[in-house]
Amino acid sequence: MRKIVRLIVAALFYYSGLVGLWSRKMQKQGPQLIILNYHRASRGDLRRQMLYLSRYYRVMHLDEALEELYAPPGQQSQSHDPRTAVVLTFDDGYCDNYTHAFKYACELHIPITLFLIPSYLDSGDYFWWGEGKRLVKHATVATISLDGRTYQVQGTQKEQKALTTSIDAHLRYAHSIAERDTFLVRIRQELAVEPTRGVIADDEDITVPLTWAQVREMQESGWVSYGAHTMHHPVLSYISDPGEVYAEISNSREVLEERLGKKIRSFAYPIGRAEHIGDEAIKAVKKAGFSWAVTTHSGFATPQNDPYLLERTLTDASRHWLLLAAELSGIWSAFRFLWKPFVHEEENL
Repeated sequence: MRKIVRLIVAALFYYSGLVGLWSRKMQKQGPQLIILNYHRASRGDLRRQMLYLSRYYRVMHLDEALEELYAPPGQQSQSHDPRTAVVLTFDDGYCDNYTHAFKYACELHIPITLFLIPSYLDSGDYFWWGEGKRLVKHATVATISLDGRTYQVQGTQKEQKALTTSIDAHLRYAHSIAERDTFLVRIRQELAVEPTRGVIADDEDITVPLTWAQVREMQESGWVSYGAHTMHHPVLSYISDPGEVYAEISNSREVLEERLGKKIRSFAYPIGRAEHIGDEAIKAVKKAGFSWAVTTHSGFATPQNDPYLLERTLTDASRHWLLLAAELSGIWSAFRFLWKPFVHEEENL
């Protein structure tokens, strides 16, 4: 019911012409850039979203768009296209970025930018942030003790969820990559789950990373550009050694440049909110030679923004294009007070 209410409101905004009116109003506010933050590209209608964006916005590669945004006075683009620039970024490098996002980019001639994690491209292993759920689902033992508590692995959903949460906490709050990997090896053994690297099983294909071959194929198309997302995707603010923070950031750039033969200028902070970044990470990004870095804080980029703390708009392939249209125009926020009392669930954006 709540989703239906949101969709009805968004449809009214769009088909009444208010979305278009608000979009034109936003264009008059001066230079700005909308950076969309996707992760997975399947299980939704990404193609319809891309069709909408290509019709009403100038869709660009990230580096190209930021060069334009931060160009010195007098050197800005002389494009006669008044539409607001937008960039589609995809974090992590899920395999469905190739099977879906890349497919649509080629079909519709729309550029996209992917932030990659080189160690996962090398190993083909499952991403760590999905391992808690996957391991509990495929566990072949009856019980396990963790942090002084014994969990019934084959018990209720509540019990399984509690175990998943505990595993996730160990992985997320690790103070080093070695600590995280050691725990991951141990918990896989204790739950008796095979690593099965690179194996696509059931509905888990979306948790498998891209391969280097797919990355190179996408790069050669001209429709896909890349940025760095650390070597192993730690939560940078929790890493205790500043040297390891710097290595995670600088090495990711060096590896990508070596493997792809192209300069990597953009960086995306893992998880990406202030509490996950930390001062050491920002200093490391600058020292490593990146031109700019993006967060997951919500907002649009302007020439006045710190280029190392750029805001993005979180979205998802499953989101209806009408909701996306209302959000990007600015009308969604402007009129939210009218209907928010009737819709209490938190949105993805």
